[in-house]
This record gives sequence, C-alpha cells and structure tokens, in this order.
Amino acid sequence: MAKRAAPHRGIDTPQADPEGPSKTKLKAESQALQDLGRDLGELSAARLAATEMPEILRDAIALWRRTTAHEGKRRQLQYIGKLMRNVDEGPLREAVAAAKLGSAHDTWRLHEAERWREALITDDEALTRWLAEHPDTDTQHLRSLVRAARRDSTALTPEMRQPKSYRELFQFLRPLINPPPAP
Repeated sequence: MAKRAAPHRGIDTPQADPEGPSKTKLKAESQALQDLGRDLGELSAARLAATEMPEILRDAIALWRRTTAHEGKRRQLQYIGKLMRNVDEGPLREAVAAAKLGSAHDTWRLHEAERWREALITDDEALTRWLAEHPDTDTQHLRSLVRAARRDSTALTPEMRQPKSYRELFQFLRPLINPPPAP
C-alpha cells in the first residue's frame, strides 16, 4: 500500500509577518518586564510607596511579596509582567536604578568623608583645598575640629587618645560632601 502525504504538506501556510517582532523577541521583552517587576518587588516599602504606578500593579507586587510558594511567585511575576505591558516603564526603571545607585552614592560619600578627615589631620594644605571646594563651610568650627583631632592623634599612648574629636570631624564633613555627578 502506498503512503499518503500528510494533509498539511501540500497546503501553503502563511508565513509570519516579516515586519513584526519575532517570537523570541517577544519572549525576551516579556522576561525583561518580569525582571523589572521582581526588582520593584525587592525595593523597600518606602521606595515602593514613593514610586508612581497604577494601583493594580502595586497590589500585584504586594501579593508577589506575600507569596511564599515558588510556583505561586512565578505565576504572580508573569501577571506583573503582563500588567507592565500597559505601563510606562521608564519611571519604574529609574526608581529601581535610584535604589541601586543610592547605596553606592552613600558608600562613596562615606569613603570621601574618611579621606578628607585623614587629609585634614595630616596636611595643612588640605584645609585650603577643602575651603576652595566647599566655600559655605563654617571655617572657624572646622579649624577647631581639625586642631582637636590633630591634638588627639599626637597623644603618646592609646589610653590618652580621644576618638571623640575624630568622630566629630567626620560628622561635620559627611553632610557637606555632595554625591559625584551622574555620568
């Protein structure tokens, strides 16, 4: 007996629209929205509350946070991705980026204050550089803090040293240091 051709082989099937996005691209976009939704869900409650978004999306993220089962979280994340198709994702991405960069800026400011404190204690020219970069500084108070920190650093024994002046100088410098300019 002769084999018959499969019924679908002789029929011309319409090709996918070459102008439209491919299935792979659509899946990648969906995954990117789900990843953004996960990042939003991992924001602190205060940052999430301050982020502008539709209430239904906010509720979906809150439910995702409360869900403990793996499969439930996965499905809820898919739903969040679906909701985000109709939302402007630019402000949401900015909120996530600000949260991630915020801690980097805080760390940078902390190290910068430590660097300036050490420079002010060890180098007389550092005070001139500081005043040139930060002209609104209370000069008299800064000089007295630097003198006290220098006096404590020259103490002969560790028991005679007072770390209070180091802390006071650091606490004075830290709020005056601005974050680095955005690239």
